[in-house]
Amino acid sequence: MNLKILKLHESATIPKYEHPNDAGLDLISIDELELPAGESKLIHTGISIQLPPGTEAQIRPRSGLALKHQITVLNTPGTIDEGYRGEIGVILINHGKEPFKISKGMKIAQMVIAPVIRVEIEEVDSLSDTSRGTGGFGSTGITANK
Repeated sequence: MNLKILKLHESATIPKYEHPNDAGLDLISIDELELPAGESKLIHTGISIQLPPGTEAQIRPRSGLALKHQITVLNTPGTIDEGYRGEIGVILINHGKEPFKISKGMKIAQMVIAPVIRVEIEEVDSLSDTSRGTGGFGSTGITANK
């Protein structure tokens, strides 16, 4: 299965897996900017992609940026649909208390290619019963039952 990548900017870096069994390809910034505390900005990668049929790309945060600097992807996971051919941009948000400098060549997010299951929509009058039912938003409590 091939992922076709087009460089739109001369300073763009083609994403790659850093380790043989990694799930995500690192996305690299072509921007040089400061991300103020509490704010979000679109960061450009300078690439566009052609996904394999029946797949999507999910844009996810990098754990090191999240842990060390409170920088994450705002709409995580971001979804890139198979038919999209525009530049990949990453919306980063700074949840920290200090401004964060984003530099050209910085790894800003990871991209995971995943299969997409398409379903037929069927409107119904009722749904089947389950043991969970409509319980949600904390309905199982906050402590583990041992």
